Amino acid sequence: MELKLVEQLLEKYFQGETTIAEEKQLKAYFSSNDVAPHLAKYQPLFGYFEIQKETQFKQKLPLQPRKQNTVKWIGIAASFAVLFGLATFYYPSFSKQDDLGTYDNPEEAFIATQKALKMVSEQVNIGMESVVYLEEYEKSKKTIFK
Repeated sequence: MELKLVEQLLEKYFQGETTIAEEKQLKAYFSSNDVAPHLAKYQPLFGYFEIQKETQFKQKLPLQPRKQNTVKWIGIAASFAVLFGLATFYYPSFSKQDDLGTYDNPEEAFIATQKALKMVSEQVNIGMESVVYLEEYEKSKKTIFK
């Protein structure tokens, strides 16, 4: 093979632009004995591919079935659920709550309801302030993207 052609193919090879046929030409050239001295440094590269193509993996791999860890974790979670259930059954202070929100006097209930509704109203008003910004955004978006 002509030396100039080999150098051009090497350049294309290192740029990743060679075809399979051109790579076969390079492999054939570098596997021969008449390689130019300044290109001898590339000979192990192409020789490596030929050597590795012939090697085979002969060691047996021990294949073991994968253990099911999910069953173990489900058992652990179920045991925690059972323990938590037993703890709430035997220690009722965990599950008992004070009777909140019950009033004997209707006037006290009315005042408490007014306080709760005032708090909800304040939170809704804060939320509505942020909606105003969204409306401005929609208006400006409509003017820009007509």
